Amino acid sequence: MLDKILLFIQQTGFYAMTWQQLLMIIISCFLLYLGLVKKYEPLLMIPISFGMLLSNLPLGGVLSQPIYDASGQLVSPGGLIHYFYQGIKLGIFPPLIFLGIGAMTDFGPLIANPKTLLLGAAAQFGIFTTLIGAMLLGFTPAQAGAIGIIGGADGPTAIYLASLLAPELLSSIAIAAYSYMALVPMIQPPIMRALTTKKEREVVMEQLRPVSKTEKILFPIVVVIITGLLLPASVPLLGMLMLGNLFRESGLTDRLSKASQNELNNIIVILLGVAVGASATADKFLSYQTLFIIVLGLAAFSVGTAAGVIMGKIMYKMSGGKVNPLIGSAGVSAVPMAARVSQSEGRRANPNNYLLMHAMGPNVAGVIGSAIAAGILLSLLK
Repeated sequence: MLDKILLFIQQTGFYAMTWQQLLMIIISCFLLYLGLVKKYEPLLMIPISFGMLLSNLPLGGVLSQPIYDASGQLVSPGGLIHYFYQGIKLGIFPPLIFLGIGAMTDFGPLIANPKTLLLGAAAQFGIFTTLIGAMLLGFTPAQAGAIGIIGGADGPTAIYLASLLAPELLSSIAIAAYSYMALVPMIQPPIMRALTTKKEREVVMEQLRPVSKTEKILFPIVVVIITGLLLPASVPLLGMLMLGNLFRESGLTDRLSKASQNELNNIIVILLGVAVGASATADKFLSYQTLFIIVLGLAAFSVGTAAGVIMGKIMYKMSGGKVNPLIGSAGVSAVPMAARVSQSEGRRANPNNYLLMHAMGPNVAGVIGSAIAAGILLSLLK
């Protein structure tokens, strides 16, 4: 009887647990706390942290690969999350997330004021400066490119690029990217206030011109043709983004638009979040590289925010004081949170300020810019 009890104990996860796995379980519970209690990006933080919890439970086998015998017969089917992860490994889930983003996003503010493309472009500066910094810290060019994309503040793009360039760093990059996206209201305002004067923050911008339905329908088609021919590597992300927007604006595909925004998007978020979190096993996550990625990610995000605001100041000067530089911070593609931060800071300086729609222009440009930056990095580094 005693032998059976000992055998049972030896087959439990308590007996097999290492201190590294215990630490990862604690980290995953802390991330769950951030999602559930602090409400930091709960739609992704909760599935990511729960996936991390599942993969670090000893003997759970949720990531185990299928096993075949010599004749090719299936011996063990493999773990559940192993199959979820194929959607990331094969580059399927992030473009489908972009489909939902496109269906949910109004490109009208960008079409009405195309100059805000410059703000979205400037905010991508953080990506390329961080790439250089990562290489100086000893990361390979491919790893550095995957880390740098955190500066775009675009979780799906970060996951997509990491899965193709540096899958061994995927979990660290994804968690850093979504953590900083959740912290946008805390990280950006001090940078915005430090780089602008009160007079600049008080600027009330003119109302945007109306955008016709024809313009909104032509925009995604023209953009995908031009960018697809110029940078083929960006087609999976930008193509799905523009298709989702076309569903939205055509007025003929409401069912597809709603499915892209809701049912499909929600399913993919669950599968992607759990799979990304599960990839954060102790042997991959607990390393000095993870610490470097967290620091570099913060630097990338901060530099991107600062570059957008500085470009906003340049446009303020060139327009004779008609552009509020605060909208430049929305050039990072955390849609629509970054635009809301611009609105909040504008109202703080001037209660009569309404910058939200103006900030949505660079915000949408940032989504497009991060996808283009990912295409450039893929073309150069893969």
